[in-house]
Amino acid sequence: MEFFIGATSAICAGFFTNPLEVVKTRFQLQGELQKRGNYKVHYRSFIHAFYIIGKTEGLVSLQKGLVPALGHQVLLNGVRLGGYQLAEDRHLNLRPDGQISMWRTMVIGAIMGIAGSISGSPLLLAKIRLQSQAAASIAVGHQHKLEGLMSALREAFKQGGVVGLWRGCGASMPRLAVGSASQLTTFYLAKEYLAQNQYYRIKEGLLNTFLASMLGGIVVAIFMGPLDVISTRLYNQGVDKAGKGLLYSSYFDCVRKMWLSEGFSGFYKGIVPCYVRIGPHTVLCFVFWDTFKKLHEQYFVNAKSERPDLKV
Repeated sequence: MEFFIGATSAICAGFFTNPLEVVKTRFQLQGELQKRGNYKVHYRSFIHAFYIIGKTEGLVSLQKGLVPALGHQVLLNGVRLGGYQLAEDRHLNLRPDGQISMWRTMVIGAIMGIAGSISGSPLLLAKIRLQSQAAASIAVGHQHKLEGLMSALREAFKQGGVVGLWRGCGASMPRLAVGSASQLTTFYLAKEYLAQNQYYRIKEGLLNTFLASMLGGIVVAIFMGPLDVISTRLYNQGVDKAGKGLLYSSYFDCVRKMWLSEGFSGFYKGIVPCYVRIGPHTVLCFVFWDTFKKLHEQYFVNAKSERPDLKV
């Protein structure tokens, strides 16, 4: 049930935020390994990117990669949030005095983020490659010329066998370890502070969850943004006949080449669409997550306690 609640929450959020993900991916690939001013800028701003993609490829293109995106959310957040909920139910995230432990929450969040990244990596690969695929006039990054989810998975398998389906996973693990740890820790500490501080108490409920998740979205965008750019590029890069990356040989090779060619700002490419995507996604995901958990507790857990013979 914990897996189902986490997965369902993420699906509900993912459907609404996928167009933001498409824009973010295009920004992160624009001007790849080129100094500013040496490449054509197809997407000048967040709003302009929406306009130019819709005008050139049609509004439907803003939902590119939706199927693998939702499937990725099922595996990633089903494992990540479901695993965290299991730890939370056993009070593994609490200090001896019953308060939220920052370090325990960070460790649990990081572990669950890594587990979720491994489980969902093939679908993340398909999602990124489909979302980066664009009309020739506004294309950025390597173009894989795919027809859909199965086409993306077949291409990855053909290029590297079963291991090829997890190409880029090494970049996804640190991204989600940092992202999950910062997101969950900020969310829970903010919830606790809002409910218990002496100045303006906001009790557990929708407003508390909304404000805490907004703060969590800001923090995760700042800490995960650079790792997200690295991950996108490693997942999207083309490979040669031997299955080796055309641009990057490893995670640290990607970091080195980005630093030398694009500088510090290159790691924060697409940070505005990154936050505009992660912020609402975090809010929606956690609001749905808290709501579904409370509904489960209200209608199933309480019902079972009142009727021990009831199977739920």
